[in-house]
Amino acid sequence: MNSIRKTSIIVGVLYIAGTAAGIISAVFGPDLDAPDFLANLSANEDQVFIRGLFEFTMAVLTVGIPIFLYPILKKYNEALALGHVVFRTIETLLFTIGAISLLTLLTLSQKFVIAGAPDASYFQTLATLLLSVREWEGGVFAVFVFSLSALILNYILYRSLLIPRWLSGWGLIGATLYLGSGFLPLFGHDTRSTIFLLMEAPLALWEMIFAVLLIVKGFNPSAIASWSVKQI
Repeated sequence: MNSIRKTSIIVGVLYIAGTAAGIISAVFGPDLDAPDFLANLSANEDQVFIRGLFEFTMAVLTVGIPIFLYPILKKYNEALALGHVVFRTIETLLFTIGAISLLTLLTLSQKFVIAGAPDASYFQTLATLLLSVREWEGGVFAVFVFSLSALILNYILYRSLLIPRWLSGWGLIGATLYLGSGFLPLFGHDTRSTIFLLMEAPLALWEMIFAVLLIVKGFNPSAIASWSVKQI
């Protein structure tokens, strides 16, 4: 098995593992929309730690994808390949900020329970600010940088023929829709609204199909061979 084939399998596994970590963090995480969420966080400490752990795991897995893809993508466009690494690294930092803000909310919740009613408004204000950080981080900024990285990736894939063009074309459309969803919160749409989810679904599905393709078949060998010939 050559190095490119090994890389394609690793990247495919990272995509699937990262998605799984994100789903687990959402399913097992505490409800941050409940009116009394601040009081409930300290009572559900294990859930908070699980969500924070898997959010951070997702961040680590995310940054692995462009690192492994870079040696392949740079053969076709080094500047864009580097841009892909930069945007996904920023995305990783944003996910890490989200995980830290969640654990900070837990600490705030514990202090809130100890302090009692006299200081309730103070803790509520801080909690609202931290929730806003998470909303802006996950619903807007992370959406933008992820979408841009996906546009770059699929543009390289489309031009290089490393994967079928119908799939990279799908990725370009999906990334454009995903980028558009990042503007929805600016107009009052909740990040869990139907239109938000519908605009993000095509790219999410593309990632899984792309991951399976990489694991099962890998990159197009004829495209790689063609590039190797040009280098001689």
